[in-house]
Amino acid sequence: MSKRPVALRVLDAVERLGNRLPDPVFIFLWLIGALVLSSIVFAAMGVAAVNPVTGETLVAKSLLAPDNVRTLLTEMAKTFTGFAPLGLVLLVMLGAGVAERVGLLADTIRRLVAAAPVRLLTPMVLMIGLMSNHAADSGIVVLPPLAAAVFAAAGRHPIAGLTCAYAAAIASFAGNPLPGQFDALILGFTEPAARLLDPDWTANLAGNWYFTLSGAVVFTLVGWWVTDKVVEPRLGPWTGARTDAEGEKAPVVPRGALSMAGLAALAVIALWAALVLLPGGPLRDITAEGPAQWTPFFRSLISAFFLLFMVAGCVYGMRTKVIRKDSDVVRLASDSIAAMAPYIVLAFAASHFIAMFNWSNLGAITAIKGAGALRESGLPLPLILVGVTILAATLDMFISSASAKWAALGPVMVPMLMLLGVSPEMTTAAYRMGDSSLVIASPMSAYFVLLLGFGRRWVPDLGVGGLISILLPYALAFFVSGMLITGVWALLTLATGPVAPFHYLVPQ
Repeated sequence: MSKRPVALRVLDAVERLGNRLPDPVFIFLWLIGALVLSSIVFAAMGVAAVNPVTGETLVAKSLLAPDNVRTLLTEMAKTFTGFAPLGLVLLVMLGAGVAERVGLLADTIRRLVAAAPVRLLTPMVLMIGLMSNHAADSGIVVLPPLAAAVFAAAGRHPIAGLTCAYAAAIASFAGNPLPGQFDALILGFTEPAARLLDPDWTANLAGNWYFTLSGAVVFTLVGWWVTDKVVEPRLGPWTGARTDAEGEKAPVVPRGALSMAGLAALAVIALWAALVLLPGGPLRDITAEGPAQWTPFFRSLISAFFLLFMVAGCVYGMRTKVIRKDSDVVRLASDSIAAMAPYIVLAFAASHFIAMFNWSNLGAITAIKGAGALRESGLPLPLILVGVTILAATLDMFISSASAKWAALGPVMVPMLMLLGVSPEMTTAAYRMGDSSLVIASPMSAYFVLLLGFGRRWVPDLGVGGLISILLPYALAFFVSGMLITGVWALLTLATGPVAPFHYLVPQ
């Protein structure tokens, strides 16, 4: 028997080590304990940093200080229910669960598989995942389980499809073919940072378009190679029992059921288009200027997905007689939420860890101190921009929110590099590359446990370490690719988008 390659043995070791970790809920509880101790130590040391926007000095705060203890105990319910991914996940799954349980998704998947060559499933999933950014974070919730079922239906390992889709959905924040809501969000933070130096600078929604388009192309090719040459060979052939979604013993579906569901979905899409495009439409803010007009539409997409799945699922279910009375809809929706119970428990622990990290000021201080060290390094511009990418990727282990990190880093990084002749758009692009790579394999991600739950539908004994070892090749490959794209872009001083040159001319 030939010896396994070193890389595969390393991933096996990661899996064994990771599987010894406690349940993710208890990982967060241990992290909270470590955070409390760290906050006490750093507060006693007087660790501080100056907020470059307000000039306010941020001082490390002990989480045992009276005000923090008071906030913890009086705002516990608010901290839990205010955890952004919780509502998003439950709302999407409320509708998607109904569509799944009536058989709509299984029927759609069977037809999708019949129309797509098996070997092209990987790039297809990657491209859809890289476009999912336009649906906010819902692509991270919806696409991976669908991709897993598609792979299984084609006789390929479903965990490969699951992780491939998840990696692409995360990477979409830096590798998106078209500008979207995330561009408006992240460049919205860049604008006030740039105005610290240039009061007339205005954000351009398409300011990162060329850069993110190149990222989409590279990530598709790299992700295709990682999936087919690294992940699937390591997982081995799929030997699990086939289900209806995989093409065996498919139920007899009444003629026209899928078409009627499709028409129902189109009706929801038409409704949303009317709410956006008609004069006075509530999903467009005509009082705002530029990209800000579309903010209500982007924020409504999660509701659109919920209604699309719910309406199409109900129409399909009534046509197939799975839904015969109104109580059937309630039962199916209730079953969907019940299946999410493990995630809800984890969300309680995760929400408090993230909130307490913010209360201690350690997140913002870490970001500002890291940016300051990079500023003092004296490195050439390409290396500094690659350093921005590395710093963003590293901070992903501490602050999961891309906007929260950029809110802290941007006011330091953007003016600093403008003074060195780098445009705000280029600095933002370098940050985005780092923010969309290593976090793929991070168990600190709010969606990691959700992905683990999806994976256990196919491999019941899938552990934390096992999932990390599968995601790690994607994370490292996208991280290295992102650094190379950033470095090459800086060496060639390419424009990052329309009317977004690499260089910034400092006003005299």
